[in-house]
Amino acid sequence: MSLSVLTAFWGVSFLFIITPGVDWAYAISAGIRGRMVLPAVGGMLLGHLAATGLVAAGVGALVMNIPLAMTMLTFAGASYLLWLGIGLVRNPATSATEFTDTPDKAVQWVLKGIGVSGLNPKVYLLFLALLPQFFDPKSPWPLSTQMLALGIVHVISCGIVYLFVGYGSQVTLKARPAAAKRVSRFSGVAMTCIALLIMAEAIIQKT
Repeated sequence: MSLSVLTAFWGVSFLFIITPGVDWAYAISAGIRGRMVLPAVGGMLLGHLAATGLVAAGVGALVMNIPLAMTMLTFAGASYLLWLGIGLVRNPATSATEFTDTPDKAVQWVLKGIGVSGLNPKVYLLFLALLPQFFDPKSPWPLSTQMLALGIVHVISCGIVYLFVGYGSQVTLKARPAAAKRVSRFSGVAMTCIALLIMAEAIIQKT
């Protein structure tokens, strides 16, 4: 796979990543809570890697071709995002000092991050729609290897952007508890709205 193909894919992928969504909301909420940015971002990257592996193995395409499986994935992922969003709205962070950086809490943020990206049907739709456009049939690399390479490029870009968003919110809002509470609640509202939109889109497609 040539460097020009990887560069072109990175440019398109980066445009998707810098568009605020559930991933941004989760990174911001982690930043507000103090030293939870790395666990949260690490979890989301693991979720992206898992999605990349499933798509490269052909599981993603198989799921997309089974309407019931896709519907179940969509509602499972949207329900999870809805649960996270409502939790942020009900219990927004007001100060990073209110939370202790215990191993259990770090693990929880990792697991939630995996769910945010790994259960998001939009991630699979993005990979299936975007990755095939950059396959090189003349490359000595198998298609699955090319997909993994492109997926890793995407994950690295995600990591850079998510860390910037998370630590940026931490620095900006650390000494402003009132603003932190508003931003945290807004992140919860964003997650909730996106989850409801995913559900509504799935229902409309079935009718």
